[in-house]
Amino acid sequence: MEKVKTNTSKNGTTTKTKHPKDRYMFWFDNMMLIRRFEEKSGQLYGQQKIKGFCHLYIGQEACASGAVSASKKGDKWITAYRDHALPLSLGSDPKALMAELFAKSTGCSKGKGGSMHFFDKAVNFMGGHGIVGAQIPMGAGIAFTEKYNKTGNVCFCYMGDGAVRQGAFHEALNMAMLWKLPVIFVIENNGYAMGTSVERTSNVTELYKLGCAFDMPSEPVNGMSPEAIHDAFFQAGERARRGDGPTLLELRTYRYKGHSMSDPAKYRTKEELEDYKNQDPIEHVRKVILENGWATESELDGIESKIKEVVQESVVFAEESPYPSIDEVYKDVYAEANYPYIID
Repeated sequence: MEKVKTNTSKNGTTTKTKHPKDRYMFWFDNMMLIRRFEEKSGQLYGQQKIKGFCHLYIGQEACASGAVSASKKGDKWITAYRDHALPLSLGSDPKALMAELFAKSTGCSKGKGGSMHFFDKAVNFMGGHGIVGAQIPMGAGIAFTEKYNKTGNVCFCYMGDGAVRQGAFHEALNMAMLWKLPVIFVIENNGYAMGTSVERTSNVTELYKLGCAFDMPSEPVNGMSPEAIHDAFFQAGERARRGDGPTLLELRTYRYKGHSMSDPAKYRTKEELEDYKNQDPIEHVRKVILENGWATESELDGIESKIKEVVQESVVFAEESPYPSIDEVYKDVYAEANYPYIID
């Protein structure tokens, strides 16, 4: 466990926390980058500069930022199609991500993946995946590789609440427990599988309990709190690194926008939306930073201004980049590989 520290603010008040200043500053900077990147993406989609499907992460920023701060270099990440936030948190170049949204050749997937299929091997982001639940057994497979190679790394495998209705979810959890794989299964439960509430699609509404069928350590986590997420991911990661196997975490979060850009989200009330906005993770972190005297309002505004510049630079880069050439359609379909373990 991490030690509890006492931080003294400039006005003499103290706040007991096990999370240091640097972590809060990372959370603020990172979550603000995600928020501004997604807001700009939504704006550009409305201008038809971004086409196809586009699923925004606004409101769920803590689910990525709080997790990354608890990870270690070498850990692997895989998620579904709401995939902009994780690579941003891991350090991917916003220019390459924005170019991918524009379907340009300078994009992180060479302009051929679009919003739902970001990928960045340099930061161990093993991709966003458009087929519901497809990434879950893949996450278990990545963890198997890490265990086989004795790397000590963990795979963090994200999914939405709708994906747990896929049979592959249960198969992957069973195999992961059987083989004690170093994988953390993460349900981002934002309450709605597309436009249908959890209560209307699942007999088990406390989704973390699904792991109990496999004797898997499982728990719910406040998905609006980067502190709670960091703590849960750190503990689950340490358990996996010890060889004790996987964990299922249900992050109870919320998206402020619709399922995708084509979703008006008329299935929920304004009161419900405002209730979650009152728990906004960025505003919470801002408040803690200010209360502890770690930064001034002016300094935080300066950070936000720089982030806006970074996002705008990514837009300019994307607009000025070329589209892929026609012959790219035949590339990256198959990969050459050697199989030394095949016996003739």
